Amino acid sequence: MARSDVEFLTMLGGVVRLAKSVDAEAVLLLLEDHAALPDIKKAADDEKIIVASESPQAVADAVAEGLAGVLVEMTEVPVYDKISQALLKAISEEKLKPGSRVAALYSGFEAGSLDSMSVIDLDDHLGRLTVRDLQQLGTRVPLDTLQTVVNLALEIGREGREGKPVGTFFIVGDSVRVRKMCHSTGFDPVKGYSRKERNLKSSRVREGIKEIAQMDGAIIVAGDGTVEAAAQYVDASAADITLSKGLGARHWAAAAISRATKAVAVAVSESSGTVRIFQNGEVVLRIEPFRRPMKWKDYEHEPPGGE
Repeated sequence: MARSDVEFLTMLGGVVRLAKSVDAEAVLLLLEDHAALPDIKKAADDEKIIVASESPQAVADAVAEGLAGVLVEMTEVPVYDKISQALLKAISEEKLKPGSRVAALYSGFEAGSLDSMSVIDLDDHLGRLTVRDLQQLGTRVPLDTLQTVVNLALEIGREGREGKPVGTFFIVGDSVRVRKMCHSTGFDPVKGYSRKERNLKSSRVREGIKEIAQMDGAIIVAGDGTVEAAAQYVDASAADITLSKGLGARHWAAAAISRATKAVAVAVSESSGTVRIFQNGEVVLRIEPFRRPMKWKDYEHEPPGGE
């Protein structure tokens, strides 16, 4: 047996023992390539194993071996975000319960080497986000795209730009109908670029969008993560929409476009950095940006003040 295989099985045995000691519901393995799946099943010792990988074949092979498989489609992102996506998908596909505890094994320091273990409490990691919440959002927008946008929105809310707070909002999904209900504020900074050069799966594109976020107007994102247009004014009516006092024009526009289309809108408050997700004209989730692991919260009323 090769040294790398011995090290892998040693780490696998360690995370299985860790899972048992903390009463975890499952072990999450974030694999970058194929592994000895029969050995994984043998070492599981009756623990539930969820194999998460960017390789569709690795996921398919894991399922064929009787293991749970989750496809992670976000590339060029930190391992934290890949783990988050794997957990979100596992919950939405009912392979994990929202309030469970998971022991994870992943490459934390060196690519290709499973060298790190963590215990993740999903109550802390995802707050009160439920399977129903995820499934409702997932019917509108692919979860990996939505999470990419939400993580980007959280970074904008947390970091601002050049030391100044930034407010912006994204409209995700149903982009053909959305574009018919929007018009340019005068200059579209993404016009003329290829679809590859506008896809949020690229870290370079996400950094570019942080610059664009300082401009007025919405950023329209297709279901595959491609930025279709930016600096867009929303023409949808906000009549009969009810929002908490203190929320500004971008939140009303986000609510209006989410009611008029099948899109999900993600708004960043300039005053607080709070990220709100809108569906069907209502706030369905509110996320605070100031700590990681991030908190996903049900909507709560806020007193007047701020944007």
